[in-house]
Amino acid sequence: MGIRFAINRRVRVAPLLLSLLVLAVVIMTTPPKPKPQESIVPQTMVTEIFGVKIERNPPESKLTELGVTTWPKWGCPPSKFPWTFTAKETMYLLEGKVKVYCDGYDGSFEIGAGDLVEFPNGMKITWDVIEAVNKHYHLEK
Repeated sequence: MGIRFAINRRVRVAPLLLSLLVLAVVIMTTPPKPKPQESIVPQTMVTEIFGVKIERNPPESKLTELGVTTWPKWGCPPSKFPWTFTAKETMYLLEGKVKVYCDGYDGSFEIGAGDLVEFPNGMKITWDVIEAVNKHYHLEK
């Protein structure tokens, strides 16, 4: 009876050991799943100077979303003049370069072709158009 018990025990353990061996081989030979890669989408940076928001070279998708090409156009040759915004104005400069002086602030900043710019309602500035400007603009009350 002692021999029969030992043989019976080995017969029951053998499939278990075989299953564990197969499982170990599968685990050791299966390559790890790659970690999901984070998609790196370059984001344009919006800077704010004297309360004016400037986004340099925004993606085409943003311009399309805003409907920029449906906005009215405005342009002017090199010149210098004061201006007061009577509404929030968002503009996209197609051509040109402008040095902007904001009333109440020392210094100036430049905007140019490819910039999406937002001036707040009521802001008083002086435009110094260095290179002829062509822009789309949108007024928001």
